[in-house]
Amino acid sequence: MAQEDRDPRAAASTARRRALQLAGLSAASDPGMDRLARLVARLLHVPAAFVSLAEDGQQILPGMIGLPEPWAGQRALPLSHSLCRFVVASGQRLVVSDVRADERLRTSPAISDLGVVAYAGMPLADGDGLVLGSLCAIDHEPRTWDGDELADLADLAAACSAELRLRILSAQRRSAQKVLETARAAAERARSEAQRLEHEAQAGLDHAELLLKASEELAQTSGLEDVRRRLRDLLVGVGKPSYAGLLVADQSELHRIPDPDDAMSLEHEILTLPVDAAFPSARAMRERRTVFVPDREALLAEYSPEAVGLFDRMGLTTVMCLPLWGSRALLGVLAIGWAKQHEVGITEHATLTAASGYIAQAVERAQYLDERISVARELQEAMLTDLPLATSIEISALYQPAANDHMIGGDWYDAYHLPPMSPGTDAALMITVGDITGHDMHAATVMGQIRSMLRQATLDHPPYSPATALTALDTACAVLPIEAGGTLVHARLDPAPPGSPWTLTWSNAGHPPPLLRTPDGRVNRLGEHDALLHQSLEDIHRTEHQRELPPGATLLLYTDGLIERRGHDIDAAITQLAGLLTHHGSGPLPELLRHISNRMADPPPEDDVVLLTLRIP
Repeated sequence: MAQEDRDPRAAASTARRRALQLAGLSAASDPGMDRLARLVARLLHVPAAFVSLAEDGQQILPGMIGLPEPWAGQRALPLSHSLCRFVVASGQRLVVSDVRADERLRTSPAISDLGVVAYAGMPLADGDGLVLGSLCAIDHEPRTWDGDELADLADLAAACSAELRLRILSAQRRSAQKVLETARAAAERARSEAQRLEHEAQAGLDHAELLLKASEELAQTSGLEDVRRRLRDLLVGVGKPSYAGLLVADQSELHRIPDPDDAMSLEHEILTLPVDAAFPSARAMRERRTVFVPDREALLAEYSPEAVGLFDRMGLTTVMCLPLWGSRALLGVLAIGWAKQHEVGITEHATLTAASGYIAQAVERAQYLDERISVARELQEAMLTDLPLATSIEISALYQPAANDHMIGGDWYDAYHLPPMSPGTDAALMITVGDITGHDMHAATVMGQIRSMLRQATLDHPPYSPATALTALDTACAVLPIEAGGTLVHARLDPAPPGSPWTLTWSNAGHPPPLLRTPDGRVNRLGEHDALLHQSLEDIHRTEHQRELPPGATLLLYTDGLIERRGHDIDAAITQLAGLLTHHGSGPLPELLRHISNRMADPPPEDDVVLLTLRIP
């Protein structure tokens, strides 16, 4: 009897060596195996993963990501560092939350040399059931592997095993064709089996690729419309469903999010559904489970004529509706449709269910972001001042949001009458235009605080010097826990008898220069300015300047969103703005602001814009 026959371990080692030779795998990078390792790292969010195969005296790593040098370059590990050998020996998966606390593994040099702390390995077997190695996921921190993660890892291990069997069978087929012409029938069976395994392996990789794309694409969404657009690009196409729709729950209704790039879509016919409607999507929401409609006969038998009519017009035969579960509630429904009758297998069902989890996360994030943006926009617009009623001076203002709806700025304007300096005299007018740094809820909130503080600082310091008010604001910002940074112009307009010039007194904290148009059409930049507003700046000396405004003069204040464009010169933009003020500055003020807004909007502003203009009659 041969030595290998007497020693089962030696026989298994020989069989593994032969299988690796047939599969064409060694201690070198293999594109297919590397791809599987990357999929494991992405899906399970681990820093390291590899396809580990047992060889005499070592384990080789044809697929690998995240391993340090020198092991990454060598693509091999000694058995002393191998946890794969326990999977090979037992033929069972090995899942450890903390290797350092495991009685069998805590002395392994893999802990110190490779950073292995948490480990999960699934066996990889050939067509005879011989375990060749393992597909491993590794974390450098203790980790509790949940059921979904282990299921994903097992699915990928099944795909990897199928690939190994495919390679082995392909090599065996080629060998058989060369050596045994008489084995044509056996070769045909092997070819058929190889095709089946190739189909299984490709299907598994396709589904894994879909999940990988879903995790990448949907993590970058910025709103519900963006989720809907990416959903279409992810799921619809050749060899895929012909339709993918998104319906979001709102109390007792479902609201359809139509394709934002298709204004003529049939989705617009029915945008709102009661939860008790006889539609598959409403049923999925109502019963909190996946609903599958295999064909038109099933649709006719169980659902309303309205549902049948809509699906007929959309050209759908098979429909699948999956509930979208958020972290705290059911968010809505994912509706998937096929033009031809389609059978959804177990693997495809599992893949679509997993993808719906990524979609639900994107929807929840988008709803949260949309709500914050809406609240911040309302907050910002609510804090913009109603212009004071004034018969002795003309005044007009314009607020224009950024072209990107998700950009919320800290831009504002303010205008109010000051208390009369003496009885019977006209009240002076205080005006401000400012921009708090940032594009979020925090910027809008700080803007409201600074606006109120500046008003109080002004009114507390008669005779209402702009520089004095800004100095008081600097002092308050340095003491109070307000992360305030930005620019502003704060000015006082002192009235004069009809036909006489008014007096403009202003202080500029790093803001773009106001523009003054005199009655002869000339425009001057009021360029004097001090340092910007910031809580970290100390001992700022605020200065103020004066200019007479003759009757017919027009003053224009604005924020930097009007003149700043990526790749464009700011001075050139201010010159363009001055030209518009020259040509249109004698017309009605609201019309002047519309001219400026329209002509300065190419390219669209990336920031909010505030315009405030005044004219001495």
